[in-house]
Amino acid sequence: MARIVLVADKADVLTKEVLRTLKEVQSTHEYSLIDSSWDGLPSGIPRQSCCIYIPSRLGRYGMVPNLLEARRVLKQLSEAPLQKTILVSSAQIYGASCGRQSLASEGYSVPGDQNQTICDDWTSLETLAAEFLKLCCQLTILRPVTILPSRSLLSRFLERRVVPTLPGHDPALQLLSVSDFARALICSVEQDKEGTFNVSPDEVVPLHAAVRLAGGRRLPIPRTLQRLIRGSETLDYLRYPWTILNSKIKNELGFAPAKSSLEALLEQQPGRNGASPPKAAFDPFGMDPNYIRFYGNTLFRFLCNYYWRIELKGLEHLPREGAGILIGPHRGFMPFDGVMTLHVLAQNIGRFPRFLVHPGLLKFPFLSNFMTKLGGIIASQESASHVLQSGEILGLFPEGIKGAFSRYRDAYTLQAFGRDTFVKLALQHRVPILPFLTVGSAEIFPILGKIKSQLWTRYSEWPCLPITPTFPLLPVPLPSKWHMQFLPPIHVERRYPAEAAQDRKLVKAISLEVRTQMQRVWDQMVARRRAIFWGSIF
Repeated sequence: MARIVLVADKADVLTKEVLRTLKEVQSTHEYSLIDSSWDGLPSGIPRQSCCIYIPSRLGRYGMVPNLLEARRVLKQLSEAPLQKTILVSSAQIYGASCGRQSLASEGYSVPGDQNQTICDDWTSLETLAAEFLKLCCQLTILRPVTILPSRSLLSRFLERRVVPTLPGHDPALQLLSVSDFARALICSVEQDKEGTFNVSPDEVVPLHAAVRLAGGRRLPIPRTLQRLIRGSETLDYLRYPWTILNSKIKNELGFAPAKSSLEALLEQQPGRNGASPPKAAFDPFGMDPNYIRFYGNTLFRFLCNYYWRIELKGLEHLPREGAGILIGPHRGFMPFDGVMTLHVLAQNIGRFPRFLVHPGLLKFPFLSNFMTKLGGIIASQESASHVLQSGEILGLFPEGIKGAFSRYRDAYTLQAFGRDTFVKLALQHRVPILPFLTVGSAEIFPILGKIKSQLWTRYSEWPCLPITPTFPLLPVPLPSKWHMQFLPPIHVERRYPAEAAQDRKLVKAISLEVRTQMQRVWDQMVARRRAIFWGSIF
């Protein structure tokens, strides 16, 4: 039997629920509660006991820890005869922004160019814990997502009948039941391991669905108005997904939540009387196949069949099952070519490729929601690996943002393929490279000039403001004639071992080979074209 001391704010709803649940879930341990405001901590802690410290939170929405309290408590704990300390931090340490990857692991760090005080405060908390306790006792840090119930912003919002949301944003959430949180604490106590661990369920639930299932109604209020009372950084946690990966705690501590995000949410609803939750499976990155099918039968069909009149060639080269890396040029700076590629694959072979997207596309309301539901994922190697490991098609534009903003005179010349990440991924995950080319998308917004502006770049994360015949005054794409050709798959996984991904020269050579082959076919396609707005080259 272990002696467990819980140091926390006695008045906090989470403290009461955790202590109650700890006794219900595991009654063989001896529990005691010490208010974190008490100065006599060392004398009140039994020898060789385990301490769980839940810092109190500051602010109206409880977004940051009380660092003054934390410094005092952690200093006192360093003087106590403890065997182990478990610090409850937060998944907010990874931040929330348009460039923040989904399903962040414990090693993820916020980009250095982003000023996020919420992340900084949680980082300071963990730094203090390491300074005071690392040499005194075992230290385990837990980073849970939103716990229900608690003082956190999302938990309090989901208790309301009317919930203010941000128009055009519907981020994926992870919600942790208090019983699973208590079980994670017990598991950390009983396992003789130190380290930092994310605590979250596998499944997610979109914010809009969460509000509806919690019995509330959404009230969309523009961000410009809401930030007057809530602050811009706080609103980012309602604007962007900040989901985390839980594989480390599963592998090293053997802990997995028993309840999904949906079950944790519905558990808080009075009157359910143990009723089973509705059967709903939400995509961890926010993709919605029904959303894709709806637009595939309406807007996308019109654009594909009547506006751009897309002709196809080489569909037989696309795999009907299994993972693959779909690569091609991106022109026109708006994501229409990626959207049309998704539509073509969904309609013709029933597959939904997931494209890695630039953070700037997720910064704008409605466009963010649109891209996310179509399967857009913030570009990162971790997210790309997750897609490929799931046996799905990963779409990316290896030229990066330079290709998207090419001047029209260079529109049909492939730029350098950046870091050649697609080759490394293909070798590591043993999947084929699937090249495709489009002629016609460069003419929807032919870039004739560029305006460099630091203000615009900071706001949009675009490298420049492109000037086209219709943009920015009238941002309507021109009805050019499109031709899309899928080339035979390149099976690098059959020619080289997985270890070849570490050979920079080989990776570069493969990338150049792929680029040369694509450019040769692209030149042939352009040479056969007689007009921009009509005619066929196939």
